[in-house]
Amino acid sequence: MTATANDQRTGRAVAGEELFQSLAHFVVVHNDQTPERAERIADQAVAFLVTAATATVPMVPSDDVDLGLHALILHTKEYTELCDRYAGRFLHHNPKPGGGARDPEQVAASARAMKTVGFMVFDDLWTVDGANLAQCDADCGRPYGQA
Repeated sequence: MTATANDQRTGRAVAGEELFQSLAHFVVVHNDQTPERAERIADQAVAFLVTAATATVPMVPSDDVDLGLHALILHTKEYTELCDRYAGRFLHHNPKPGGGARDPEQVAASARAMKTVGFMVFDDLWTVDGANLAQCDADCGRPYGQA
């Protein structure tokens, strides 16, 4: 049975409205995104974290989702609480040694993993055509949560 949009989980619901609004605001202010796009990015970042907690595939965010993930990590208390609740441990955000672009297959697999566990996924934030896979200073494509 295919889930409808109403059946799907959202990162917003998991985060709660106060944290969600704070994340979206951070993405607007620090990443020059529109409020609407920032909300979608924040939603996907929380969904990504929850999925990464138990994923069986290496989880790698797109550049867009990584903006929200960085905002979430900077909310240290709430980030730690989400890690504890969903993973039972702290999930470290480890830069890939030496840098390098994200692996498009791992980015796509991450989005599929989120869909598999029931999260709504905004496909346009998970591009895998190379346009959204540039190197960044904090993640650089190393699978999330791995030591």
